[in-house]
Amino acid sequence: MKTRAYVNAHLFPISKPPVENGMLLVRDGKIVFAGRGEAPGDAEVVDVKGKTILPGFVDEHGHVGLWGEWYGQPEQDGNEATNPVTPEVRAVDSIWPAHSAFHDARSGGVTTVQVTPGSGNILGGEMVVIKTSGTVIDEMILRNPSGMKAALGENPKGLYGRNGKMPSTRMGNAAVLRSALYKARDYEKKLKAAEKDPSKAPDTDLGLLGLLKVLRGEIPLRIHAHRADDIVTAVRIAEEFGIDFSIEHCTDGATVAEFLGRRKAKVNIGPSMWHRAKVETWNISLETAGILAKAGCKVSIISDHPFHPIQHLSTAAAMCWANGMPEDEALRAVTLTPAETLGVADRIGSLDEGKDADFVIWSGHPFRIRSKVEQVFIGGAKVFGD
Repeated sequence: MKTRAYVNAHLFPISKPPVENGMLLVRDGKIVFAGRGEAPGDAEVVDVKGKTILPGFVDEHGHVGLWGEWYGQPEQDGNEATNPVTPEVRAVDSIWPAHSAFHDARSGGVTTVQVTPGSGNILGGEMVVIKTSGTVIDEMILRNPSGMKAALGENPKGLYGRNGKMPSTRMGNAAVLRSALYKARDYEKKLKAAEKDPSKAPDTDLGLLGLLKVLRGEIPLRIHAHRADDIVTAVRIAEEFGIDFSIEHCTDGATVAEFLGRRKAKVNIGPSMWHRAKVETWNISLETAGILAKAGCKVSIISDHPFHPIQHLSTAAAMCWANGMPEDEALRAVTLTPAETLGVADRIGSLDEGKDADFVIWSGHPFRIRSKVEQVFIGGAKVFGD
């Protein structure tokens, strides 16, 4: 691939302060340099004077290519709503790369997304981190699996309780989650016993093997929780089992900000620009992200696409900035922080040497309402724009 130098840009490397009249140098799908400098003689020079360049946005939590948006039941693949415990299912097996949501993501400058099963089940299955361009999902993957989806609150207790099944209460939610984790712990004991005596080997259980990845610290438990009591329950259970975790949505997080901040908790806020669709989202506020960041949490701003359209992730970050989150933290919350939370910051999230050339040319600062995404690049290849 040819060396390209994008010159005279207003650069936001994210890992370093912004650079006026900077240069982004790209070669073989990787970032070679971002800062002030002269283009090498062999480079194709692209003058982007007056434009702004940022790393591609990273959406820590969405249902892109998995969730029904416009065609009805045939594209409804977000929840395996036949059992409250389905850790054996994997988002990667349902993602449709041709879905219009991927174009929407690129049009908004989002180059990476973690696709997660829905929150209908207490344990909904494995997540995957993918780039937002491609035709074969296996070739779009950055990390698989990237987490195990869990859910507390209204969704699972409502889905199963209305059919007279457990869980039908928040007590039931917690009990079902604990029970599954204890079963996985017991399964590990059986596997260890089988190392000495193969005749004691248990039957293969894909769900318990998935939960063992959580118990062994290979992947985090990413727990859907809106209301403050559910957030605290999520932390209680995670600490009980000594597992890595993140809180997904964390709508009422400001209520327990100090509690979360003491733990340097990973919290993924959104959809922030949403209506009070459920009782547990009554305390939704655009101030939450800034409050939690100030408390010491590791904050990402998410779309939860399609509940906040992924192409407007920049608007969500801008509104969090307008409501108290410092500008640099709000930009980091849709770039480097989610990349770190997802365990892929060695590849994406900032304009640093050696990282994938996933970047976006904006007409202006992304927090300005009239700014537009003009061109989007993934691995140095243009995937959106003229």
